[in-house]
Amino acid sequence: MRAAIVRKFGPPTNISIENDWPIPNINSKQILVRVKAASVNPVDTYIRSGHFGSLPKIPYSPGMDGAGLVEKVGDQVKNFKNGDRVWFLSHNSGACAEFCSVEEDTVFQLPDGVSFVQGATLGICYMTAYKALFIDAKAKKGDTVLVHGASGGVGLAAIQIASANGLKVAGTAGTPEGIRIVKENGADHVFNHKENGYVEKISETFSSGIDVILEMLANVNISHDLDLITENGKICIIGSQGAIKLDADKKKKMQAHCIDIYVLISSKKEYQIMGEEKAVGRVA
Repeated sequence: MRAAIVRKFGPPTNISIENDWPIPNINSKQILVRVKAASVNPVDTYIRSGHFGSLPKIPYSPGMDGAGLVEKVGDQVKNFKNGDRVWFLSHNSGACAEFCSVEEDTVFQLPDGVSFVQGATLGICYMTAYKALFIDAKAKKGDTVLVHGASGGVGLAAIQIASANGLKVAGTAGTPEGIRIVKENGADHVFNHKENGYVEKISETFSSGIDVILEMLANVNISHDLDLITENGKICIIGSQGAIKLDADKKKKMQAHCIDIYVLISSKKEYQIMGEEKAVGRVA
């Protein structure tokens, strides 16, 4: 089969297109998907560069998110059949190829009216957003939510899902285009996180504090988040690009309020919840 292949960790130039990569075998609990579309997430670039906690054995085909048609199912697979339209999250990468083998737990029916290209964006972004909001932070209708860094993939997914579920939604972005996109995707309030005093503007707008914060750059923003969060609020740390430095009082507060979000470590039941149409399909 044709596939994108990485034979050495490093820059994007290390990716090559090969035409004779073997079609993956599947076990009794896996599904072989004929891939129609795949997407690229930051985690894929970290893996490709070799800067990730768990790396695949090289050579490998990159990509975790994809969508396509079921080509073959294992003997113990109950909920899918050949020809089904599906979207998937592959723990072992491999989405950037004509065929990808995926565990049944992370394969989901693609809702009617949703294209393969749209379906290929649902895994990492929408599952991470849903897990943070409703599984880990347990947000409920009427809660205030701040998406700190809302113009990226997970951020926009969080804005959409939060808005669709009746939360009061605020987001931040750093460019006029980003601010426009965040507004268009359902945010009630949008703040420019490159402006001096933007944290004070958020505090004035939400004088009672924020119930849930989704944080995309914790090493820069966590101190601000701790000033904005309510007494029983939750800060979901989705991204960070460096060490977090805080004084003793804020470290103690951080321990009380912060949750690390990693969608690839989820239970079978959590994947089922995240993959339901009401969780992600309704906003696709």
